Amino acid sequence: MQRFGFALGLMLLSGCSDASAPPGAMCTGLSDSKMVWVSGGSFVMGDGPQYDEEGPPQTVTVQGFWIDTHEVTNAEFAAFVKATGYKTMAERDPPKLPNAPPEMLVPGSAVFNIPSDADPRWWRWVPGAQWRHPSGLKESIVGRDNEPVVQIAYQDAEAYAQWVGKELPSEAQWEYAARGGVAALPEPVDANGRPQANYYQGAFPVKNLNTDGYVGRAPVGCFKPNGFGLYDMIGNVWEWTSASGARADASEAVNIIKGGSYLCAANYCARYRPAARQFQERGLGTDHIGFRLVDTKKAGPAS
Repeated sequence: MQRFGFALGLMLLSGCSDASAPPGAMCTGLSDSKMVWVSGGSFVMGDGPQYDEEGPPQTVTVQGFWIDTHEVTNAEFAAFVKATGYKTMAERDPPKLPNAPPEMLVPGSAVFNIPSDADPRWWRWVPGAQWRHPSGLKESIVGRDNEPVVQIAYQDAEAYAQWVGKELPSEAQWEYAARGGVAALPEPVDANGRPQANYYQGAFPVKNLNTDGYVGRAPVGCFKPNGFGLYDMIGNVWEWTSASGARADASEAVNIIKGGSYLCAANYCARYRPAARQFQERGLGTDHIGFRLVDTKKAGPAS
């Protein structure tokens, strides 16, 4: 039921590997599912906030943990579905909302829409949108095994985590890992100004310069890893955490997502930074939200 507070907003036209040139454009992605050990430590979480919800800065200590080197891929999620028969939230019949338009009476999900005079919505409900068809039935993930799986609601990520014996990271774990042991740059570019992550270059949402080589999702691992050997901790797709949140306008339970996505631009959102955070209704996936997992039960490497 939780995905439909946002869905109701859609009814109201709500808005809200190494790089080459362009970086990673010919990359096929990573096909393994390795984890790396991140030693525990203390850090300032939420420092230098650009948005109110990122502060105030606070010193946080985390214990060591294992974390996926990259976001869970289409191939990995497909193996889970094949083994369990699991149906994601987007594949299930939606509740019958009062005065809902016909398209919101069938399974589907939220898909980003470039606003125009003809259709000013930023997000729209698309029947048939789900992890196999992220933007609707006209899009297929066939041949895109190494792209991050999207259209994943919080419950879907939890179900996958339980199946593989892992868990979603806490917000502190995620942010500590994303920093890679160094201060995060406000803009992920190299010395020559080339993008080092998959985000939106240009004037969002009307002009994508595509200098990173990707208009949408990139295969995992196509940009340089951070200091801990983790790929795509910023950009590409937002990632679920286990942290619940509080948003004044939320009619449903929300959790915190981190990292930004290919839709984050300097002129809008700019949340492709470790300290950035956003609130997302648990029951609703989109075509730019995925996840990765941690393992806190497995012992760390021998010293």
